[in-house]
Amino acid sequence: MTETLFHAYTPLILWTSLGLSICRFLPQWLPRFLGRGLYWVGVPLELFALARRNQLDNFNHEIALPLIAPIITLGSLVLGLLLVLLVLWRFKAYSNTPASFILSAILGNTGFVGLGIAPFLINSEALNWAVLYSVTHNVIGPYGLGVVVASYFSQSKASTSWWMQLREVLTVPSLWAFLVGILTQKVQFPQTIESGLQGSIGVVIASAFLLTGIRLAQLRGWKSIKPAFVPAIIKVCVIPLFVGIATTWLLGLSGDQRLAMVLMSGMPSAFAGLILAEEYNLDHDLIASSIIISTLLLLLMLPLWILMFG
Repeated sequence: MTETLFHAYTPLILWTSLGLSICRFLPQWLPRFLGRGLYWVGVPLELFALARRNQLDNFNHEIALPLIAPIITLGSLVLGLLLVLLVLWRFKAYSNTPASFILSAILGNTGFVGLGIAPFLINSEALNWAVLYSVTHNVIGPYGLGVVVASYFSQSKASTSWWMQLREVLTVPSLWAFLVGILTQKVQFPQTIESGLQGSIGVVIASAFLLTGIRLAQLRGWKSIKPAFVPAIIKVCVIPLFVGIATTWLLGLSGDQRLAMVLMSGMPSAFAGLILAEEYNLDHDLIASSIIISTLLLLLMLPLWILMFG
């Protein structure tokens, strides 16, 4: 497991550390420019490339995977949303940063970290569950529910009417890019273009880590980090515990299939939250801190999830 975590976390540590190191030498406009670039170009390009890989063709339909995994994904997002709304209602500490708190607590890094770790911890059949969880989460999580939350609480947008929220979701470039990628799976691109598309995934991942490092360097010490513990604990500890119990009692899952759902639901706070914060002018300090705290918590929780639900 130690070797698995080392390989999965090497890009995160490398590029985040670079962002921390060079932050002082960068112009102030660069982090927001990088975040908006990822929102409008980088992430859509990544999802387009991933969609064209056609990974879903190998799923075993006899186990009702196409139905169960998305239901569990949606259930974990709804559960997380209910938990954070309860915290926001009960405690006033996050009243000034509700959007960042919600994004940190419900959106998980199922792609960069989740699919990097899962192949070493579960068998190939259960890995299909993890892949579909990640795809469903990315479509209805960061660039569905996440956009609604971010646009509703945006500091630069005055309207919160339902049709404005719907417009924001329908104009998310990542959703359209993913759809076009699915529809063009059978279309053969020249090898140079296809290789460039797949190679762009690594560039997008590195850029997301770099942005995280830059924002971490701008944090104001313990004052910025302390508020991140609550959303990080919800994301990495509470939600996967509920998912593990629910999938056992309500769906009768066991073994690697159950572990796959627990692992993916307990991934650390998503880098997509930081990208949304840049695009919608939200509090990026809380999200950046949550990414680091939840990532460290994951190291402690992984052995526990394997012991309880493996």
